[in-house]
Amino acid sequence: MRSDDILVFGGSGSPRLTKSICQYLDIPQGKGEVIRFSEGNLFVRINENVRGRRVYIIQSTVYPANDHFMELLFWIDAFKRASAESVTAIIPYFSYAKGDKKDEPRVSIRARVCADAIQAAGADRVVTLDLHAAQIQGFFKIPVDDLYALPFICGAVRQMQLKDLVVVSPDAGFAKKARLYASALQSSLAIGDKERITHDENAEVLEIIGEVRDKTALVVDDFTISGGTLCDIAEKLIERGARAVFAVVTHGVFNEGAMEKIDRSPIKTLLMTDSVETQPVSLGPKIQVVSVAPLFGEAIKRIHNRESISILFTNP
Repeated sequence: MRSDDILVFGGSGSPRLTKSICQYLDIPQGKGEVIRFSEGNLFVRINENVRGRRVYIIQSTVYPANDHFMELLFWIDAFKRASAESVTAIIPYFSYAKGDKKDEPRVSIRARVCADAIQAAGADRVVTLDLHAAQIQGFFKIPVDDLYALPFICGAVRQMQLKDLVVVSPDAGFAKKARLYASALQSSLAIGDKERITHDENAEVLEIIGEVRDKTALVVDDFTISGGTLCDIAEKLIERGARAVFAVVTHGVFNEGAMEKIDRSPIKTLLMTDSVETQPVSLGPKIQVVSVAPLFGEAIKRIHNRESISILFTNP
């Protein structure tokens, strides 16, 4: 193997995605292992020479979020201590991105703490997908590439050949990104009026702003955990006269009970990427997975070859 060959390792949070990315790049996966001790400690070991190499570690930080985040830090540290030239952390789903602000007294800005930890461990670059809040890139002092799943998801939606489509944002906060989906799919846009009272994973959709009667509604969001908001807005859309409801999310996180809720809902199909693969539940019959391995593979190849990756941010 030449010194300039791409060297990709996978953490225990993203084994299948890592395999798919390596297949896209037509390279063998880097050799390494993770050991979990009985008291909960993690131990990572690199099983090949990385001295002077530019390496890429792929690890989503969810289920269990804290274990996978700590494992990512240990991988980064191990590569730097093994004299890797650079370490790029590929984080398909950055779970603590939800903690992007201090909006009440005496709370932590969790995303900033995680950003500091990743940098302190020695990462030289971060590549992620559809961050919950774009400003999180500013928490880092190293380059951050926040890739878009939109082209891949829109490609899958077009294959479904949905008629009289209206894209629906579940709340005003996601309206800007939802407008990108509407533009790409050449459809109209509606917005849900959502209220979240507490810090649990449930919110109430109060109203739908926009015309949805006799249309096929496509609800778009960056992630879902309980499926509650998606199912709630789907019910509201049917009440407002929508002909059918489909949904897409970049990150299908899914906790216990989410599949049953989605199966009972009016949602006909829920598209998601393979950014998360450690859900504690089996995916239901309504779930359709769209792989973003080619997106990450192309980003890795272009970064490695010192080429521009701006083409990956171009909407279809």
